Amino acid sequence: MENLFNVKGLVTVITGGGGILGRGMSEYMCSQGAKVVILDRCRDAAKNLEEELKVKGYDVASYCADVLVKEELEEVANQIVAKYGRIDVLVNAAGGNMAGATIPPDKTIFDLEIEAFRKVVDLNLFGTVLPTMVFAKVMVKQKKGSIINISSESAIRPLTRVVGYSASKAAVTNFTKYMATELATKFGEGLRVNAMAPGFFLTEQNRTLMTNPDGSLTARGEKIIDHTPFGRFGQPEELFGTLHWLASDASKFVTGTLTVIDGGFDAFAI
Repeated sequence: MENLFNVKGLVTVITGGGGILGRGMSEYMCSQGAKVVILDRCRDAAKNLEEELKVKGYDVASYCADVLVKEELEEVANQIVAKYGRIDVLVNAAGGNMAGATIPPDKTIFDLEIEAFRKVVDLNLFGTVLPTMVFAKVMVKQKKGSIINISSESAIRPLTRVVGYSASKAAVTNFTKYMATELATKFGEGLRVNAMAPGFFLTEQNRTLMTNPDGSLTARGEKIIDHTPFGRFGQPEELFGTLHWLASDASKFVTGTLTVIDGGFDAFAI
């Protein structure tokens, strides 16, 4: 019987591939036989990871591009097609937050830095829209492709403080559902768009919010753990199973969905 989870040979583009979650996804997909393209605006991060993975014998390439610059993405898309002939999977993992788009306990909505808010929305929403526009064109010509967006727990439950991040990730979830219908109805059932919503994973962006310099939990970190049935933060590798499923034909009839990976946080009630 055919292995529905086989991703061997799938050309997989991962934006933000040099970040903490992106690195893990890149290495995992390589380990499963995919041909991975690491895309990051930090040339060194992308190139260093490419070299690390090539030492392990993986088929991997890296490119430097800003997900907010369409022309750079189009140039990279042309190079990928020239090298591999196709693009099978796009993982929109580029994203992030910044201090000015948050509202700490001692401030209110009236203190929000609107320019910082705009930058966070640009990065998370437009940083998903633009790569989708560019790389989906290749998938449309093939009549097949899987786009996997990275949403967030905060898209489901707007979390205190991170107003910009929550709003932008909620928009990513909405865009995912829109694009699922747009691509399937106009270009065929081979085009799928889904999203993953990670719960709380320690990254460079949120580490100081969740933990103290000595590694102990902050008050916010304690609240999160108290409201997570599993009683801990997630590990990057715990995203890989969902990523694999959505990239493969095992999810062939799945589109427009949001898969939550949060240790039960969204299900918790007191």
